[in-house]
Amino acid sequence: MARTIQSLERAAAMLRLLAGGERRLGLSDVASSLGLAKGTAHGILRTLQQEGFVEQDPVSGRYQLGAELLRLGNSFLDVHELRARALVWTDDLARASGESVYLGVLHQQGVLIVHHVFRPDDSRQVLEVGAMQPLHSTALGKVVAAYDPVAHSEAIEAEREAFTSRTVTDLGGFEGVLDLTRARGWASDVEETWEGVASVAAPIHDRRRTPVGAVGITGAVERVCEDGELRAQLVAAVRDCARAVSRDLGAGRF
Repeated sequence: MARTIQSLERAAAMLRLLAGGERRLGLSDVASSLGLAKGTAHGILRTLQQEGFVEQDPVSGRYQLGAELLRLGNSFLDVHELRARALVWTDDLARASGESVYLGVLHQQGVLIVHHVFRPDDSRQVLEVGAMQPLHSTALGKVVAAYDPVAHSEAIEAEREAFTSRTVTDLGGFEGVLDLTRARGWASDVEETWEGVASVAAPIHDRRRTPVGAVGITGAVERVCEDGELRAQLVAAVRDCARAVSRDLGAGRF
């Protein structure tokens, strides 16, 4: 069994203690409640304070939770709101397209799958919620990198691995792909990440018109493409889904 890190356990316990009280807590209160020496408790509190997770009242010297936790909490809620708003529309997209539907958001240097609707047939499928996809080669990743400046920086700085002979890895070519994505409002991945697999994705925006994720379909090339090109009706269906979710998030008309 892997060993835990004691300092992190103590920091987590400290945050829970501060979250559970209705008032600010002094150093002595924190130390005695957690059975820690004052010096140890003070060191952890100072570290948490430097990271923005804890704030100290300048008058009383007592501690409370910091604004950074609120920011992280809002990010968590934003992802869950995105998923909640997308449930009906992604189900409709799966039925209309006959393909698997994925909802993704930026996470570190990739796209985190936060919702996955199975292809509506009897084939054996694996739930991919929690899986990561690369920014530079997948349709979801290209959309996120094209519209989100943070994702764009991550994609530029990361090593762009060639998964197949079709993967665009050079910086100039990749920037051209992103320009095309922004110009037409959607991105494609035709055997750039997996042989025999094609995808199309479009961006989702919130009430501030900020890009918050992407939605797309993935399937076998022979179903998603026709004469080497993505089927126009599938592209239209994905874009309609992205617009619908964006409207539900308050983005207004597109």
